[in-house]
Amino acid sequence: MTDNIVSENPEPETTPSTEKWLLETLEKFKSGKISTEAAVRELSQLPYEEMGWAKIDHHRSLRTGFPEVIFGRGKTIDQITAIAERLIAHSSRLLITQASPEAGCAVKAKIADAVYYPVSRAIVINRNAVPNPLNGITVVTGGTSDIPVAEEAVLTAELMGNKVEKYFDVGVAGIHRLMDKIPQIRSARVVVVVAGMEGALPSVIAGMVSTPIIAVPTSIGYGASFNGLAPLLTMLNSCSPGIAVVNIDNGFGAGYMAGLINLRYDEKR
Repeated sequence: MTDNIVSENPEPETTPSTEKWLLETLEKFKSGKISTEAAVRELSQLPYEEMGWAKIDHHRSLRTGFPEVIFGRGKTIDQITAIAERLIAHSSRLLITQASPEAGCAVKAKIADAVYYPVSRAIVINRNAVPNPLNGITVVTGGTSDIPVAEEAVLTAELMGNKVEKYFDVGVAGIHRLMDKIPQIRSARVVVVVAGMEGALPSVIAGMVSTPIIAVPTSIGYGASFNGLAPLLTMLNSCSPGIAVVNIDNGFGAGYMAGLINLRYDEKR
């Protein structure tokens, strides 16, 4: 990953996944190591844990294969750190998006192996990193200003166990930069294309490759781009087939979708 790292990541700890934690709890009850009451207390956190101002979904990784993600914007630092501590207690992975540097420092103070990525404004904990991540995802941006959204997609897909190739600043204003990378882009199983301004880049790429395209409009651009509305409409109205569009600045959603496609593709082979 090229995203700048603020804090160092120590040796990863071994934290049980939700599934492993559930199996261990049931085995301890079966063997008589814990009482019925203790087992009920443990399992009462499924399907969610009540915190008053938040309901933490520990069950999500069992349903979808990926734990609940914390959306940092709009939450207080105390709320973010409290939710993070409870989620990571029953998971080996955690992603917090749209987090401030102050939130990054606060989470790091509570959870030593948390890493804050200032470009994507994300906090990541990954205690069981995949030794051989799966190839197949490429992320492309129209301009350098689109990189923060693109890096959010990259971090998300990587946390799901994928390897991501990146080609930044290859927008239509200098289309020769894109043409130089088309052979590499064609080798991907799924391509995430992040662009602001008029948002034409996904249409151009979709017209040259046989790969599914996930288009991400960004809020980058002058006034008439309407904070991302103009590229969103361009992408939705594309005449090139094979394009799915996520919401404005939603790098997480694009990275998650790309990760699912790539992992499913590999399972079907």
